[in-house]
Amino acid sequence: MKKIITAIDFSRCSIHALEYSINLANTVEADIVMVWVDASESDSEMAIVSREHRHETKLQFEELIEKYAPELKTGQLSYKIRKGKVYQEISNQAKYDDAILIITGSHGVSGFEKFWIGSNAFRIVSYSPCPVLTVRLAFDFKPQIKTIVVPIDSTGDTRQKVPYIVRLAKFFDSEIHILAIYSTSIQAIQKKVDIYVEQTARFIHEHGVKFKAEVIQADNITNAIITYSENVDADLISIMTEQESSAANFLLGPYAQQMVNNSPIPILASQAKEFQKIRAEF
Repeated sequence: MKKIITAIDFSRCSIHALEYSINLANTVEADIVMVWVDASESDSEMAIVSREHRHETKLQFEELIEKYAPELKTGQLSYKIRKGKVYQEISNQAKYDDAILIITGSHGVSGFEKFWIGSNAFRIVSYSPCPVLTVRLAFDFKPQIKTIVVPIDSTGDTRQKVPYIVRLAKFFDSEIHILAIYSTSIQAIQKKVDIYVEQTARFIHEHGVKFKAEVIQADNITNAIITYSENVDADLISIMTEQESSAANFLLGPYAQQMVNNSPIPILASQAKEFQKIRAEF
């Protein structure tokens, strides 16, 4: 049975991510493993607090299982408690379970909560051995993922996310929007983007998935992708963890981090194949 890892810190944001996980798991027929990480120190006094906290955590997980397990149609809902750095332990659990996906909440740049999910979302994306989907509390997701935006730029790994997205699109009968990103006026680079878009379109067509292709000129890649995605009422945006950056984006920080922090639409982030295995059975 396929497994989806869901990061849980019992904040409203992480519970929303669990509800999103259940919706997706019911479609792809997967189990859900909820993961909470004890990030407390290891001295003797803190160890006592940690044991008490773990007991409370088990009770909270049992309540979640009682409430949400009946909503899973075929899979099982379970939990794991780990100790260490949050992003590392969630990634380790994903490796242990050979998970197809990690789903985590994201508060964005303006959000703040005392729970760990907000400050660790991008680190989870960075360290994960599998794709990571980040979802905001404010995002009112629908049962079906109908529209997926797939930006294509001039970097060599920009197409590596496409096979995973095609498999996901087949489950939901989604339409993929291939979004060609021109971040420069240099024709040779634009031509490279065009070639990558043609290859992507051919692959998607061969797998029988609906698609459209659009071209946008973008000084700020992040803003341009988010604006386009909002205009087409997208349910998901698929990115690589690192893609090209224009001068405007460089001043704001890494492209992937901007997307996770600023997009009101869920982000599905994948690492390049030299860092992760694309799972053929998904």
